[in-house]
Amino acid sequence: MLVIGLTGSIGMGKSTAARMFRRLGVPVFDSDACVHALMRPGQAGYRAIAGVFPEVVVAGGVDRAALGARVFADPGAKARLEALLHPLVFADQRAFLARQQRARARHVVLDIPLLFETGGAHRVDCIAVVSAPYAIQARRVLARPGMTADRFRGILAAQMPDAEKRRRADVVIPSGHGHRPALRAIVGLLRSWPAARGRVWRPGWGGPAIRALPRDAA
Repeated sequence: MLVIGLTGSIGMGKSTAARMFRRLGVPVFDSDACVHALMRPGQAGYRAIAGVFPEVVVAGGVDRAALGARVFADPGAKARLEALLHPLVFADQRAFLARQQRARARHVVLDIPLLFETGGAHRVDCIAVVSAPYAIQARRVLARPGMTADRFRGILAAQMPDAEKRRRADVVIPSGHGHRPALRAIVGLLRSWPAARGRVWRPGWGGPAIRALPRDAA
């Protein structure tokens, strides 16, 4: 089983690429969706956040906007949040991979926004970076509700530059000029990286990292 790490900076079209993988029959683990699920009332992430950041917990669950504002400019608070959530997400990733192995999946995708920034490259066989020209990226991001130019600059400053991500990638998926080039790159990846090239997944995937701080599921 080949484990593909799908990543890309904010606004690059990673979610669209993930949908393309799914349409081609490739199972995808969505790290962001996992985090959101963990924050629902009664879930482990909700309980952990309520204990450390009670001010961001409301009747319906975790106020994600308030939590983001709380940790955005406070590295210490951000590190505490990561220490709460990353082990939980990592455990879900491992369970996902075990299920796909039992189902005899040939390729699987771990959609991890901060794959490089959080040291997760060693946990995948192949890295696919979704990339678009800066002007397109900025237009997409600034169109999001509540986004400002200052916040966008702050997010970019916390992420590895796109050029460096592309340099480290095994495959670059272009997303700035329609779906066809992106789909062509994904199909090419699946053909040139067969399941036989898979090496990282084993029943003990991740090894002792789960007992430390897995920093690859932001």
